[in-house]
Order: sequence, then structure tokens, then C-alpha cells
Amino acid sequence: MWSVTGALGVAVPTAAACRTKPFLVSSSLPPKQTKKLHLSPLQSPLLTSHFSASFKTAATSSVEQQSDNKGESTKYYFLVANAKFMLDEEEHFQEQLFERLRYYGEHEKELDFWLVIEPKFLDKFPKISQRLRRPAVALVSTNGSWITFMKLRLDRVLAESFEATSLNEALASNPTTLEFDKPKNWVAPYPKYESGWWETFLPKEIPESSVV
Repeated sequence: MWSVTGALGVAVPTAAACRTKPFLVSSSLPPKQTKKLHLSPLQSPLLTSHFSASFKTAATSSVEQQSDNKGESTKYYFLVANAKFMLDEEEHFQEQLFERLRYYGEHEKELDFWLVIEPKFLDKFPKISQRLRRPAVALVSTNGSWITFMKLRLDRVLAESFEATSLNEALASNPTTLEFDKPKNWVAPYPKYESGWWETFLPKEIPESSVV
């Protein structure tokens, strides 16, 4: 038995847990396995619909808060890469975003991250733009620590930061059409994410890029 004490939630063993227990050996324990988490086709629409509504509500709140603080700059952190890699090939990226979305919904946290397809703020970073295949997509957040974590997870991305006086300015994008070819032979034991999954993370107030 364990009890949780203190503001930091430190787990402290109870007296019962400290009693001496006989040493047991079991040969039936399975080895540790790493399992990839994927939303099944039946669960995906329901989860996406539920958390998408929460996402849009939080995004609206963010925009209203930014409007109240006109003239004050907010720092935004981002990582960016080719849209084909980020949205169609890198499955870890999809999983991380949906898991974070789930966490925010369960804890009623205001969302602070968005996807921006062909962001206009890239004009401020010519050296980054020169290294990108287009179209590009950026993950933008006010949480710099999380962006650093995501960069380490994805590896093949570029990261930077900038300041903007409004959310609309920070997340402005250029109209873009995305087309990804379906794989001819899908050998993975789980279904591939459907095209357009990223629409859940596009800010409601920003014109969304057209998707084919």
C-alpha cells in the first residue's frame, strides 16, 4: 500500500507495505513489451468529435484572452517540417497530439498548441525556409518545454520561436491544398490514420487549408 502526500504528490509506503513478504518467483510473468497506441476506426470519430469540441472552445477562449491584451507580445515556440513527413508518415506525431488532447480534455486545461499549415511566420526565418520541402506544417505552442520534448521525439524537424501580439497573427497561414498518396501495401497490423486527422488541431478562427 502507498499513500500520496505533499503538494508534489510524493508516494510514501505505508506500514503494511514495509512488512517483510516471502520471496515469490513466477515463471509466468510475460516480458515487458512496448505497444504502439492507435485509435481504432470505431473509436476515432467519437474521441475526435468530443475532444475537437473542447479544443475549439479552448481556442476561442485563447483568442478572446489575446484580444484583451492587445499590444502585449506573447512568445510562441514551434517546430516545423515537411507536411508529408509530419502529417502522413510520422505516426508518433499523431499519437502524441491525440494523447495530449485527451489529457487536456480530461483535466479541463486550456489548450495551448495548434497545427499551422504553411505558416506565414516562416517568412521571418529564411534560413529555415530554405531547408524545408513544401508544403510545410508547424506545431506551435506557448509551452516551450513541450516543444523541446516534441523535437526530441520527432528528430527530423526544425525548431525556433517568435513573438506576436495576437493569436491570429501567430497562426496565420497561406491557403494550401494537401494531397497524400495512399500506400499501396500497408503491412502494419493496425489501420493507418485517415487523411484529414490534423483538422482537429487547426485553430477555428484561422482559415483552414483546403484538404483533398
